[in-house]
Amino acid sequence: GRHTRPLISLDLGLHARSHPRVLRDRSNPLEMYNESELLERFRFDRATIFEIVGALTPQLQHVTERNGALSPSQQVLIALRFFASGSFQNSLGDMVNVHRTTACRAIRRVSLALMRIMGRYVRLPTQEEAARMKQDFYLRSGLPGIIGCIDGTHVRIQAPSQDEYLFVNRKGYHSINVQLVCTNDMQIIDLVSKWPGSTHDARILRESALHREFEEGRITGLLLGDSGYPLKRWLMTPVIAPRTPQERRYNFKQASTRSIIECCIGVLKRRFHCLHSEMRMHPERVCVVIAACVVLHNICVEKRMPLPRQVAVLDQPEEVENPVALNQEDISGRLIRNRLITNL
Repeated sequence: GRHTRPLISLDLGLHARSHPRVLRDRSNPLEMYNESELLERFRFDRATIFEIVGALTPQLQHVTERNGALSPSQQVLIALRFFASGSFQNSLGDMVNVHRTTACRAIRRVSLALMRIMGRYVRLPTQEEAARMKQDFYLRSGLPGIIGCIDGTHVRIQAPSQDEYLFVNRKGYHSINVQLVCTNDMQIIDLVSKWPGSTHDARILRESALHREFEEGRITGLLLGDSGYPLKRWLMTPVIAPRTPQERRYNFKQASTRSIIECCIGVLKRRFHCLHSEMRMHPERVCVVIAACVVLHNICVEKRMPLPRQVAVLDQPEEVENPVALNQEDISGRLIRNRLITNL
C-alpha cells in the first residue's frame, strides 16, 4: 500500500557489553566430523569452511582478544549451523558449552561480515558474462537475449513490535518480501532484502537499483518474470489470456524457463533452513541473515556443493502476486514480446 516503506537502514554497529568471561573447553567440529557429516550439518566441506573462515577472519578476530572468547572459526561454525538448521538449539548442541547469547552474537557478527563481502559474490554481469548467460538460456529454452529470471519470495518472521501491520503479507503471516534474480545455473546476481511482506513485487522492482540499471541501459538483455511484474522492454512477462497457438507456446516456454528461479529459491531455503522457518529476530537483523545466506548460496554454486540428503531440490512455488494492470505495460516491451512470439 502507499504507506508501505522499506525497513530502516541496517545498523552495522555492534554494541559490546561487558560480561565476565569464563574460559571453557569447546569441541572442534572440523576434527569431530567427516566430510559427509560436515555437509549435513554445515552445508560445506572442510576445505570450503576453511576458505570462509579465512575470508571473514579480519572482521571477526578483533572480538577474540579476551580470554575465553570465540575464535573466528568457532563463530563461523556456529553461524553456519544456525543457517543450516534454523534453530538455536541445534546450533548450541553442536558447540559444547556455548551459551545462547554467545551464539546469537556470533551469528550476528558472521552475518554482518558476510553481508560486507556480498559485492564479491552477488553482482550484475559484465557484458562478456551477459553474453554467456544469453547463450546458456537460449540453449535451455530457445528464447534469445535472456540473462536472468526474477521473482519474489517471503521469509517468515515473528510479529515485530513496530509497524506490525506492514509485515502481514497476502497469505496472512508476517514476512520480509525478498526479490531475487538468478542465472541459468542458479547463481543469484541481484538481491533486494529490505521490504515488509505487504509490499507488492512490482513496487520492490520499481524502486530497486536493478530497475535503474536496466532503464538507463547499463545492462543489455532480458529478464523473465511472472504476471506480478510489469511488461517492459527488458522484462518479459506472460501473455494474459493467450488467444493464439503462438501465444500459448510462448507462455509455455516463458514459464518453463522461469522455473529456474523457483527452483533456486527452493534450494536456497532448503539448504539454509533458517529462511524456511520463522525467524525470531528484529526485521533488520533478518534482512542481514538473508543477505548472508545468499552469499553462502553462491559459494555453494561456485564450489558445486552437493545438496544434503534430506534437502529437496524443488520447493513449492509461491503464488503469483496480483497481476499488473495492462495499462502499466511498456509499449516497447509489448513490441519485443510480440517479436519473440512471432519467432517462436
